[in-house]
Amino acid sequence: MENDALFMKEAVRLSELAVAHGNEPFGAVLVKDGEVVYSNENQIYTCTDPTFHAEAGLLRRFCGETGVTDLRSYTLYSSCEPCFMCCGAMVWTKLGRLVYGASDIDLCKILGETGAECCRLVFENSGWKPEVTSGILREESLKILTAYFSKNGKG
Repeated sequence: MENDALFMKEAVRLSELAVAHGNEPFGAVLVKDGEVVYSNENQIYTCTDPTFHAEAGLLRRFCGETGVTDLRSYTLYSSCEPCFMCCGAMVWTKLGRLVYGASDIDLCKILGETGAECCRLVFENSGWKPEVTSGILREESLKILTAYFSKNGKG
């Protein structure tokens, strides 16, 4: 937990990189035993895959490349609270801990939508409930989200 800001900084950096690569501003980092083991940025446009969110893409690739499918000893850092689909992937992989920056409510305010608090809803209604820490580097994440979505629609 003491390194949450450090790993979140990398997730936020990846969200900026996603924008530079023509995608939406979301980044994710997977950590085990205090070390980054995998990272990913949103790639919905460059991969022409609306399901290639930073978190779901990370989990898909990490599990596929390593053969590891039980992530209870891992922490996933996400620049923004993950969507229902990504939270579902966290349930299926038994992710141990999720840490995110901006909340779904924050994002929905930027988009002019109603927030759903995705993580809480999915995790409360599933058989697996990762530990969740929110608001780490929230302002940094909000700055990138606001800059992007003030000029672009949600894909």
